[in-house]
Amino acid sequence: MKKKLMIFGAAAAILLGGISVPAAGDIGKAVQAAPKAVSAKDKDQIAKKFNENRAYQTIHHLSETIGPRVTGTDQEKKSAQYIAKQMKKSGLKVSKQTFSIPDRLEGTLTVNGNKVAARPAAGSAPTASEGLTAPLYEAGLGLPGDFTADAKGKIAVILRGELTFYEKAKNAADAGAAGVIIYNNIDSLVPLTPNLSGNQIDIPVVGIKKEDGEKLLTEREATLQLKAFTNQTSQNVIGVRKPKGVKNPEIVYVTSHYDSVPDAPGANDNASGTSAVLELARLMKHVPADKEIRFITFGAEEIGLVGSRYYVGHLSKREIERSAANFNLDMVATNWENASQLYINTPDGSANLVWQSSRAAQAKLGKDVLYLNQGGSSDHVPFHEAGIDSANYIWREPGTGALEPWYHTPFDTIEHISKDRLKTAGQIAGTAIYDLVKKEK
Repeated sequence: MKKKLMIFGAAAAILLGGISVPAAGDIGKAVQAAPKAVSAKDKDQIAKKFNENRAYQTIHHLSETIGPRVTGTDQEKKSAQYIAKQMKKSGLKVSKQTFSIPDRLEGTLTVNGNKVAARPAAGSAPTASEGLTAPLYEAGLGLPGDFTADAKGKIAVILRGELTFYEKAKNAADAGAAGVIIYNNIDSLVPLTPNLSGNQIDIPVVGIKKEDGEKLLTEREATLQLKAFTNQTSQNVIGVRKPKGVKNPEIVYVTSHYDSVPDAPGANDNASGTSAVLELARLMKHVPADKEIRFITFGAEEIGLVGSRYYVGHLSKREIERSAANFNLDMVATNWENASQLYINTPDGSANLVWQSSRAAQAKLGKDVLYLNQGGSSDHVPFHEAGIDSANYIWREPGTGALEPWYHTPFDTIEHISKDRLKTAGQIAGTAIYDLVKKEK
């Protein structure tokens, strides 16, 4: 059955009182679809078998045993090996897709022998291997008038605000400063990451938290070290299950990313989504299907959807034509009590096949947690850009759409994982996918 026929079937269901597609005014409303007729056996096929404890162990391994999985690092590669091993246990045909990634910097800041958390600015210069040790120079907001001849050879300490990060850094470099530390003007859990907007600066530039910057103003000297990592690679892990006896079947993609940001164990972002993908792969092992299912975990999501763009960019025209839907799971297990709504983010806010099937699935399961929302910033975007119906599952706060407070911080740990929310997301996604791929009788 081709994609157009499936969409037509959904449209027909509207007339018959089945799946209802919201009108433009319904976008963003947690309206619920009437369930299709389904046997008890079908209803329980995925929902009751989704093992949140098994998925939780996957989260624990990725976030606690391996830890932060920064793109291009050994930890990211170790995670890929673990994921591939789990996919093979589910009987999938597993492959890895390796690709180059942009050069990256890692930075450390040391003051009086103590390390201060710092984030490097992409586009700034690395230091010598021993680092840059120099006196500190208080440069206010980094305005041209904040620098005197005394700034030459020193590390400028600059407050965020008024100017762009690039303008601050350029003013410091023009004044002869040897390096730049920009500290935040608001309280935060993580260091500031200065964005030079694609520009290059020939001195090292890092960002730090407000409280650390204020303390730094009382110090005389610091050591700044930026190390460049070049010619690195990341990898996607792909597990495929093809239906027997079906020529040119439709393809359903079940995806997540498994990398994390620096210093973040990434329990919810996104060991949680990866754990759900692996659990669904296990459950689908013996499901009679007439569609091809591709379970994919992407690397390099956190540096700009690099892995998923590479994957979609290398699909053939025929593969894209056969592609029915992409279910992308990202941050599906937070225990932040405010994040009580499971957003289905589509890049254009449309009620596409993923939304329709997800809404029908939640109705079957007697749940009422879904919310259709326009949103990108995850690996469903490249699929949408290729013309494939796609959506991202993610728990957010109703109304505000806020994410958990420990998002992209060292506090994204196993203690902030909810097995109940993990199970709910897995049950709904799993039931929706099952209904799409199961063989018609």
